[in-house]
Amino acid sequence: MELRVEIDPGVCGYPVVVTATTEDARNVTFTFECDCDLIAEFDRRLEEISPVDAIQTLSPEANPVLAQASELLRSAGCCEACVVPAGAVKAMYVVTNLALARDVSLKLTEG
Repeated sequence: MELRVEIDPGVCGYPVVVTATTEDARNVTFTFECDCDLIAEFDRRLEEISPVDAIQTLSPEANPVLAQASELLRSAGCCEACVVPAGAVKAMYVVTNLALARDVSLKLTEG
């Protein structure tokens, strides 16, 4: 099974397409389509730890996908609020039937 997610991360201006793929509804690989160098590096790092066991990420241990993202974003001096890693995790959970396939959004309103 394969799931494609289109992410508009906002102000950075780098739209991303994440594809999560599984053959056994548990172990997931990812591909990212984006012009952002950080997301390209994130993709490379996830390739090194793939396939990711989606069920294992539900344990009390750190989620390896989010851990890779956090380390990368901090080392690059970026904020950890990038929504792409969370979108990749959501894709992983949907493609493995651990979450429902529903769109998500954030709307920021200053007040």
